[in-house]
Amino acid sequence: MASAANIGSASNRLQALGLDLPGLAGNPYYVHHRTLGSSIYISGQLPYKDGWLLGQGIVGRDVELETAQELARHAALNALAAAVQAVGDLDRVRIVQMLVFVASTPDFGQQSNVANAASELLIEVLGENGRHARTAIGVAGLPLKSPVEIQMVCTAV
Repeated sequence: MASAANIGSASNRLQALGLDLPGLAGNPYYVHHRTLGSSIYISGQLPYKDGWLLGQGIVGRDVELETAQELARHAALNALAAAVQAVGDLDRVRIVQMLVFVASTPDFGQQSNVANAASELLIEVLGENGRHARTAIGVAGLPLKSPVEIQMVCTAV
């Protein structure tokens, strides 16, 4: 993992990685997060950047593992942005659980390797608050033919 893990605040670590939290467009059908007590439930996030879906296809057929890992990192970054919308500060976010959906061929079998890229990003940015319980699941398809979707449960610290 990058040396950013030892640089001050979570915002500083994000910046040291050359990343910014994206703005999330509103949706008339769902909210990006729902808070209940100190728990924050993050809606499934796709790998959007600047309003564009960064990839489409099935991992193991149309999309290579390395591309899927990069898409997972973008989806995790969007989930972090939703968490910050809920609590107002990246340093107040602790990831409890992450669910990673990977649109993949039945014989792909490397969904956890796709999810590892998102987990690594969360730990790089949030340190110990980024460590989480996790499930990675292969699915037949995802919205808009996205290769990856990430859902999270967080807590405010």
